[in-house]
Amino acid sequence: MEVKNFEVWDYVVFAALFVISSGIGVFFAIRERKKATSREFLVGGRQMTFGPVALSLTASFMSAVTVLGTPAEVYRFGASFIIFFVAYAFVIIFTSELFLPVFYRSGITSTYEYLQLRFNKPVRYAATAIYILQTILYTGVVVYAPALALNQVTGFDLWGSVFATGIVCTFYCTLGGLKAVVWTDAFQMVVMTVGFLTVLIQGSADAGGLHNVLEQSANGSRLNIFDFDVDPLRRHTFWTISVGGTFTWLGIYGVNQSTIQRCISCKTEKHAKLALYFNLLGLWVILACAVFSGLIMYSHFKDCDPWTSGIISAPDQLMPYFVMELFATMPGLPGLFVACAFSGTLSTVAASINALATVTFEDFVKSCFPHLSDKLSTWISKGLCLLFGIICTSMAVAASLLGSVVQAALSIHGMCGGPMLGLFSLGILFPFVNWKGALGGLLTGIILSFWVAIGALIYPAPTSKTWPLPLSTDQCVPTNVTESVPPLLSSRPAIAETWYALSYLYYSAVGCLGCMAAGVIISFATGHQKGKDIQPLLIRPVCNLFCFWSKKYKTLCWCGVQHDSGTEQENLENGSTWKQGAESVLQNGLRRESLVHVPGYDPKDKNYDNMALEKITHF
Repeated sequence: MEVKNFEVWDYVVFAALFVISSGIGVFFAIRERKKATSREFLVGGRQMTFGPVALSLTASFMSAVTVLGTPAEVYRFGASFIIFFVAYAFVIIFTSELFLPVFYRSGITSTYEYLQLRFNKPVRYAATAIYILQTILYTGVVVYAPALALNQVTGFDLWGSVFATGIVCTFYCTLGGLKAVVWTDAFQMVVMTVGFLTVLIQGSADAGGLHNVLEQSANGSRLNIFDFDVDPLRRHTFWTISVGGTFTWLGIYGVNQSTIQRCISCKTEKHAKLALYFNLLGLWVILACAVFSGLIMYSHFKDCDPWTSGIISAPDQLMPYFVMELFATMPGLPGLFVACAFSGTLSTVAASINALATVTFEDFVKSCFPHLSDKLSTWISKGLCLLFGIICTSMAVAASLLGSVVQAALSIHGMCGGPMLGLFSLGILFPFVNWKGALGGLLTGIILSFWVAIGALIYPAPTSKTWPLPLSTDQCVPTNVTESVPPLLSSRPAIAETWYALSYLYYSAVGCLGCMAAGVIISFATGHQKGKDIQPLLIRPVCNLFCFWSKKYKTLCWCGVQHDSGTEQENLENGSTWKQGAESVLQNGLRRESLVHVPGYDPKDKNYDNMALEKITHF
């Protein structure tokens, strides 16, 4: 395969991304040096506004997996990926209206603190351990993806690129904390958008206009978007993407520390919700750009597919190869696209490192050493950022073995995120679920989702369910041409044709629903939780939506939780008031010795029932 090298201007544009990203970290390290507390470092002092947080959220989850993987998916399987518009909308609505209010009003720093307040410490620790595993695996994928792109288009050493990425991310995350992560993400979101737009504009012009792109895509069956087949074994249909995609991304957004940490860094709950809804617009924009890039790429390669012809060695190299051909006579623009891919990675990896450091510090370090000084807490937090930066970078080595970056990334989120989504749903939606049900449900969900995912890795799904659309090599130079043929499926057990063939987008649904079903059953079998023992703001009274006509049925669904208390209802409307009280209770980054003096707070049970908490200040 011929490698097309960068020009000088490509290196300039690409290097500028790293310099500016690192500079933002240095800037916040200097600016915030007098505010040396773990609270300031990990959640930005809870003074962020919705604008940069919205951009940060979009940049973090629209990573290089999207920049490289989604166009390749559209090129090979068609534009049905656009149905994620539906999934993203449901995800943001559920996150902002169901999960965020509980987390924000609880005043927590780690989402897993909620699990201790609702259940107990073992549940919290189990969930934290699973989250750490999930994030390290996923981060490995998104570090590897742009390194592959850089290797493809410039001939740079693959693993040298991986470690360069990890070093830069770790550098500005360790120096500047959450504020550096958020503002760097905002800058990188702009780079991603500009990179995509250059591909869209030049690619459309090269194809003779958007009309020609759509016509050629339709002729190649790439615009057959709405397939309403309910078969769960089909890789991408309307139902697998809208339903399975909602479960998958809800596990990523709704209860993921990386998302919630940035939302609770906002100065009010209103700003946090606005950040999510504006982030939805960003998700839609990036998704549309990625899908149209895939269609333009198909229009360009419709008569000579570089993958089946052997010009490139993996589908995820399609987009960078296309860019190098498209901008062959335009120095600087290939560098802009590779910067676009790396922007997604830098933002994702930095957010992941910051989130991993937060949950480790909050859930493990502070539990073992509750009386740490602010200065020592900050240094420990920075040390954890450095440690996880090294681990996540090293994990990229394994990512090279996982195949398609999109499927690998979403499979990891499904395997771990689904059971986690089920666990938090049990706590927030079902007041009667006890800690035994929560722990048993989490274990059940993990077993089910890992069973189906690992089975699918060993026994790939039948080609009739996953084989891509036709690709042509008619006009390729007839050298090194290979035919894409279905893999032989011999000696397969019967379960491989059903359970293991399930669409990868349903892994999260399997884990979530399995967790919830097992949690409910185990709770009733072991003696359900009494609602009177649960703080009302740890539960969302969504049953009000369905039982609005009857106070009797609403009371029954509340299971004894006092959601009808006038004082509590007022507090439900005032998230910031509750947040202040909860911050005093949970001491986000502050010392705990003063907890015994908080009016209405029981240090043994970590409960608080006195509205005098509203008047407490923290500094």
